[in-house]
Amino acid sequence: MLEIKLYPLKHRGALNIGISFPFNMELNQEVGKIAGIRWSRTNRCYYLPFSQQNKSKLFELLKSKGRYIDYSALTGVQPEPARKPIPLDKPKQQLLDTYLSYLRGKRYSQSTLKTYRSFIEKFLLSIDKAPEELTNRDLEIFFEREIAGRSYAISTHRQCVSALKHFASLQQFPELEPEAINSPRKDKILPTVLSKEEVIDLLRATRNLKHRALFALLYASGLRVGEALNLKLNAIDIDRRQIIIRSAKGRKDRFVTMAESFIPLLLNYLDTYRPRFYFVEGYKGGQYSGSSVRAALKQACRQAGIKKRVTPHSLRHSYATHMLENGIDIRYIQSLLGHSRPETTMIYTHVTQKDLMQIRSPLDETLKSLSNSDKKEANLRLSRNNLD
Repeated sequence: MLEIKLYPLKHRGALNIGISFPFNMELNQEVGKIAGIRWSRTNRCYYLPFSQQNKSKLFELLKSKGRYIDYSALTGVQPEPARKPIPLDKPKQQLLDTYLSYLRGKRYSQSTLKTYRSFIEKFLLSIDKAPEELTNRDLEIFFEREIAGRSYAISTHRQCVSALKHFASLQQFPELEPEAINSPRKDKILPTVLSKEEVIDLLRATRNLKHRALFALLYASGLRVGEALNLKLNAIDIDRRQIIIRSAKGRKDRFVTMAESFIPLLLNYLDTYRPRFYFVEGYKGGQYSGSSVRAALKQACRQAGIKKRVTPHSLRHSYATHMLENGIDIRYIQSLLGHSRPETTMIYTHVTQKDLMQIRSPLDETLKSLSNSDKKEANLRLSRNNLD
């Protein structure tokens, strides 16, 4: 019987209940549906805020399904004293409301509004002077203490800077200079890319037809996982081998191509599962969950013997890289991926192997030159304990 371990987890400055168990698709779906559950990419586990109520809820829900639960690590752990949210005073609340109205006027998404609001609210609570007396140094101190000081990711730091630059531009306080507020440099992390052989191994190792069709679509058309989960059946044009992606990132529509080799798999999947509205749907209808996709991909990689850390976005990275290696112009790839700026697409020029594979290592060249000399071939085998 699979054992589920509950343990105290400190995450983002708060105490949580971490949930750990050996990978199991059915169990992953059960846990992922628990109300309030969240996934930590940093800790690679599900978690809930620590409270006696959540502790009891987890135990009862999982026990009712016949699961064995080890909660010994939680023995004696007490929830942290509840922190009452500190309300903004009236002048600061008016500043925040004006700022949010300004963002809505620019038609920012609800997700962006929520993120930027949290930063500005945190900033306004941190200052102890009149807002009109703010200087750029006050913003820098906030970044140093509340963002970098709490080890937030660089991407979060950059979001915070963007939020405060909008705030400073709107308010036009005399001592604030928005153009002088700098963001930290973006991490230059190369994306994980599967080889063409690994992609085929992955698809062949995926036993579930729904998951295989989804993974094939992500790779064949270069979709973001959110785009695939939001994809409606009426957006798929099999005759023209096209898919229209509506209201994607940046509220943009775009067309992507559908691989001809994908169509038989697509028809087989549609005939077997008969989804009604979305391309992939949950057990009881409605949108499929991202956590289920990640869990299925992790299992497929294990069965295919792929050791790389693969996410659904890795299939999109692989699509772009392989297109570039196949000689497709980067401008077309930018359009198919839905990138606003060519600089975003240019990252794939750093991972493509089309030209790099033509470069020979000096080790190969040295051994080749020595093999053409009078030395014995046996002395050139690196697998021997030594080179005599």
